[in-house]
Amino acid sequence: MTTISIIGSGNMATAIGTRAVNHGHTVELLGRNATKARALADQIGNGTTVGTYGDVPKGEIVIVAVLYDGVVDAVSTYGDALAGKILVDISNPFNADASGLVTPTSAAHEMAAVAPDSAHVVKALNTIFGHVLAKGTPLDAFIAGDSAEAKATLGAFLDSLELRPLDAGGLQAAPLLEQAGLLLMGLARNGAGFELALGAQVH
Repeated sequence: MTTISIIGSGNMATAIGTRAVNHGHTVELLGRNATKARALADQIGNGTTVGTYGDVPKGEIVIVAVLYDGVVDAVSTYGDALAGKILVDISNPFNADASGLVTPTSAAHEMAAVAPDSAHVVKALNTIFGHVLAKGTPLDAFIAGDSAEAKATLGAFLDSLELRPLDAGGLQAAPLLEQAGLLLMGLARNGAGFELALGAQVH
């Protein structure tokens, strides 16, 4: 199976890491707070390890599971250690009350601007609430990125987690997925509730 690395130790890191090990994958956690990362690794179990923050991640797929305001800093800190990696941006650049977006491009574009040239940024998982992802039920996962190979690799991993990868196109589609994240939040707050997930009906 696959080894994935997750930068972060919050709710999404917990949900993704747990779902990954439950489907036979190996997880490496990378967090600024080593104590918190170790506690999460112990919680997830199943051989989950803790790497040294800033070192080369073990996984080909590196999921950047930090809030939007920490994305650029995290990727910049790792720098060339991320060369050749598939970098997954799961963040939503929401404003303070999550009623709008704060970047004219996208979080994924900002990540790509500071990542090594050989890294491949893919937008994914930003349209799924962490607690919904943690339930382990089948869900649709929209992705966007410029590398077909990177999307295929990530797509195969997501598929193994019972997440159906749906390709929205190149990285220029990342703002659309972030708008979809905003749509999800709006629906949740205005009657649909926070147990919903966005999906696409394919006939």
